[in-house]
Amino acid sequence: MRNFNNLIVNEWLKLSKKRTFFMPYLILILLSLLLGYIVHSVSPGLFESAYDFSAMMLLSQGIGQVITILAIIGTAGIVSKEYSQGTIKFLLIRARSRTAILASKYVVVLLYALTLTVIGGIAVFGTGALWFGLSGGEAGMSEMLTNLLYNLVSTVVYGTLAFMLGILTTSTGVTIGATMFALMIDKLIISRDFYKYVLFPNLNLSAYEGGGAPMPGMTLTFSIVMLVLYTAVFLLVGFSVFRRRDVA
Repeated sequence: MRNFNNLIVNEWLKLSKKRTFFMPYLILILLSLLLGYIVHSVSPGLFESAYDFSAMMLLSQGIGQVITILAIIGTAGIVSKEYSQGTIKFLLIRARSRTAILASKYVVVLLYALTLTVIGGIAVFGTGALWFGLSGGEAGMSEMLTNLLYNLVSTVVYGTLAFMLGILTTSTGVTIGATMFALMIDKLIISRDFYKYVLFPNLNLSAYEGGGAPMPGMTLTFSIVMLVLYTAVFLLVGFSVFRRRDVA
């Protein structure tokens, strides 16, 4: 376990040493402040408190989607760049299994998604407190935390998809492009019964708030099961390809 932890620390250091590492966090903070200022200027009475403002902003159509996009961009090259820079050879000659090496990279993807979600949530809530105050809307706290959790789930699934594509294509650009395309398809609504078994409608967990559903016949439990299955398939494909691929 200690050796695996060292692999995780090493991968996190490689990620954090990038000159652009802190940019996504800064973008989330500045964007939250800007949106808060705009909303307060245009409709100062629109939200009762920071809780209501945060619950709305953290949906997948708002800051929540920005968090997902930044997570995709930040981790898309975690595997593919090892191939493009030729460092994959040195990585694999270590006395560590390929599974452990790839697992440590995936853990870093999860940690990065988590830190972006936490910082994004704090930034949005702090902005809401600044412009709308903390009193009078405490009932929205549960909705705020729920939307934050739903968005974290969506970010993790998309991060896993990008992780798999990075292994399959060994190209950071293709990985980002393909995952962003999937993110756009997410917004399409197809009225066919089979579509509920596709990944994208199941990512909109916030649609279940208030007894709703993305499509007829879907439930929150159904979507969670589908997301777990898709995530497991992404990881199975990614790990299988990585373990079998020859490195010249």
